[in-house]
Amino acid sequence: MRIAIIGLANSGKTTIFNALTGQNIEITVYPTTAGEPNIGVVRVPDSRVDRLSEIYKPKKTTYATVEYIDYIGLTKGDIRQNRKVFDLIKDADAIVHVVRAFEDDAVVHPMENVDPIRDVETVELELIFGDLELVEKRLDRMEQVAKRGKKPDESERKLLLKCKDVLEKEIALRDVEFNEEEQKAMRPLQFLSIKPEVVVFNIGEDALNTEKASNLPLLTPHSSLSLCGKIEMEIAQLSPDDAKPFLADLGIEEPALNKLIRVCYHILGLISFFTYVGDEVKAWTIPRGTEALRAAGKIHSDIERGFIRAEVVSFDDFVSSGSIHAARDRGLLRLEGKTYKVEDGDIINFRFNV
Repeated sequence: MRIAIIGLANSGKTTIFNALTGQNIEITVYPTTAGEPNIGVVRVPDSRVDRLSEIYKPKKTTYATVEYIDYIGLTKGDIRQNRKVFDLIKDADAIVHVVRAFEDDAVVHPMENVDPIRDVETVELELIFGDLELVEKRLDRMEQVAKRGKKPDESERKLLLKCKDVLEKEIALRDVEFNEEEQKAMRPLQFLSIKPEVVVFNIGEDALNTEKASNLPLLTPHSSLSLCGKIEMEIAQLSPDDAKPFLADLGIEEPALNKLIRVCYHILGLISFFTYVGDEVKAWTIPRGTEALRAAGKIHSDIERGFIRAEVVSFDDFVSSGSIHAARDRGLLRLEGKTYKVEDGDIINFRFNV
């Protein structure tokens, strides 16, 4: 899973990036317009993987991973500058939009004052305008091709006109219903405003555990949450044992890393299944509703090609049984075919022959 962290300059994007990855990238108090993107890969916390490792005691335990990308801030009305960000995030699976909700006179706000809802709308419009530019350029190319006597793809043209109409009304494509065929045709276009989005309100220390922090997520229709990037960054630099009392003292139930990944899995409709093969416990991430055959292909194309059956037991049934053998004796281990829809937490052994 690849997640792009975006937002206006000085919203705290890099602070949030550090909080999520445990890195210590330098923070500036003035907007920057150049530089290299920050990239960090972190494992997805999952207590079920921890438990399976305790039971199996494998030589290797592999968690699912998330890649975070942080780059320069977006600028209101500057499509050319923003295109640098758009080109980087177009391959992302989801967007984390960091919105400044903290007051600090030492940190310059590019729009002069702190106004979270205005900033949410500003960035959303920049994504919409970026998509509109893409649509207009593509329609223009179609027109030029038509003038040379070549008939354009009418179904694509119809789809682009539908998108153009929506975007001109300043509506994000994610808020519009597209049928399965349209969605398939849109994927290569890599639209920005269609990407699932989580809004993160970056609050100050003084707002932690206050009514303000609780109310901010209610002000936007997007999936959203509030957190204090500065404190979360400090927590990310600590060992898990040192972080626990710190979190407790601040009344924070879990680190930002855990909370945000869970929200991203939800908006993307992702689940995890587990395998124990070759002395390795491993977590795999797939879309909800994935059939067993496709899940097998996630591991290796040979397993998908030679698929025979899937031996499946739920995580809860496995833990309550204590072992695969006990789960089989209790009738909790099932044999499933190609079309079985994998459930979150399934432990699967694929039988195959190539």
